[in-house]
Amino acid sequence: MERRGVKYHRQRLSGAIREEIETILEGELADPRIGLASVSAVLMADDSRSARVMVNVQGDDSEAERTLEGLQAAKNYVRHEIAERLGLRRPPELIFQVDRSQQLESRVDELLGRAKKRRKKEP
Repeated sequence: MERRGVKYHRQRLSGAIREEIETILEGELADPRIGLASVSAVLMADDSRSARVMVNVQGDDSEAERTLEGLQAAKNYVRHEIAERLGLRRPPELIFQVDRSQQLESRVDELLGRAKKRRKKEP
C-alpha cells in the first residue's frame, strides 16, 4: 500500500510537468515536424523515474506520426528544461504517446446517436 503523501506528491509533480511541457510546446520548440499539439495528461510511474506524456494532435494519423517524431527528437531538451524549471535532480524519462481518447469518445457518441435514431424508427 502506498503512502498518501507519496501519491499526492506524484500527482502534483505530474501536473507541474504537464504545464511545463505545454509551455515548451507552445513557444520553444521550432521543429517543423511538430504540429498543433497539446498535452492532455502526464502519467507518472510508481517510482517517478518515467512519465508517459499523452499528446493530443490536431490532424490525421500522418500528422500525429510526424509530431511524435519531432517530440522524440526534442525529448532530451524537454527533459533538461523540466529539470531546470522545477529544480529536479533526476527528471523522469519522457515517453510521448498520441492520446486518442477524444477521437474514441466522439466515435462512441456517434454510434450511440445512431442507435437512438434506430430505436425511434422501430416502434
